[in-house]
Amino acid sequence: MNKARKIISILCIVVITSSFFSGCSFLTGKGNTKVLNLYNWGDYLDPELKVKFEKETGIKVIEDTYETNEIMYQKLKSGNSDYDLIIPSDYMIQKMSKENLLSKINYNNVPNFKNIDEKFTDLPFDPKSQYSVPYMWGTVGIIYNKKTVKEPVDSWNILWNSKYKGQIIMTDSVRDAMAVSLKRLGYSINTKNENEITQAKEELIKQKPLVLAYIVDEVKDLMVREEASLAVVWSGDAVTMMERNENLAYAIPKEGTNKWFDGLCIPNGAKHKAEAEAFINFLLEPENAKQNVEYIGYSTSNKPAFDLLDNETKEDPVAYPSEEALQNSEVFVDLGDRLKIYDDAWLEIKSK
Repeated sequence: MNKARKIISILCIVVITSSFFSGCSFLTGKGNTKVLNLYNWGDYLDPELKVKFEKETGIKVIEDTYETNEIMYQKLKSGNSDYDLIIPSDYMIQKMSKENLLSKINYNNVPNFKNIDEKFTDLPFDPKSQYSVPYMWGTVGIIYNKKTVKEPVDSWNILWNSKYKGQIIMTDSVRDAMAVSLKRLGYSINTKNENEITQAKEELIKQKPLVLAYIVDEVKDLMVREEASLAVVWSGDAVTMMERNENLAYAIPKEGTNKWFDGLCIPNGAKHKAEAEAFINFLLEPENAKQNVEYIGYSTSNKPAFDLLDNETKEDPVAYPSEEALQNSEVFVDLGDRLKIYDDAWLEIKSK
């Protein structure tokens, strides 16, 4: 997808690591080659920006993708990776910083941090913004097809309605799926109460016969092709899907949801930290940030970039919901050892 800058001197050595666990590829940056190994969510960066960055800096961006925070975490935790820049979510930033898996960012190399809206800095999962630079934010909600769903979509309960058997898509992510069930029951998405977690698990097991699939990235094409009626999705994906199919709409259930934040982070021991900080600074340029958010569909934390957006986008309740719509929402936090209860519950749900 990207055009590599022509190198006149020494050709870089490409190291391809293929295994059951890693399945990734890296450039080592030998000789005069400058590289940046990026580990990112799928379709979460405008590819034209990678080309632009490479032309401006001579730094080659090599990108691998993952579908959940947990997959990314396991890869980094194993030590079987060589990434320079990752984009974890709030609770995972908190977890990884506690475990000394993240490097503190040198803001002398990221002067464009000044463009980040203050309300997105110094958040509880990274109180001094030492380990993460805000990237995108959004919500989790329900996307639905207005042709097949005629009733109001204002509650998570609709995902348990037998009328829609075989037409419901759930996210294949332990924290997000459990959050749906917990909120429906009136519990916190960060509960450590084993009884509440068990109840949420049992409700997801009851729901399972109604579910068409547990997936992540594939949900976009399925909903656009109208192969399902309802799906749990992230708001930015909803924006993209609604642009591709006018029959789709998005709702934040009244019980509340997860308001999430993703950050740009540098793994501890990254071999190309300077290149990573240069790329972060590049992404924070207002025009670049605007271009990126228009491509991705998620909500920007960059104040000048937001100001550059057209009024229709700035007033879109999917991308930028009102405080009223978010009043029952929560941010994920790291659950520490109690996460094992969630993982065990999820394994049981998936095995039924």
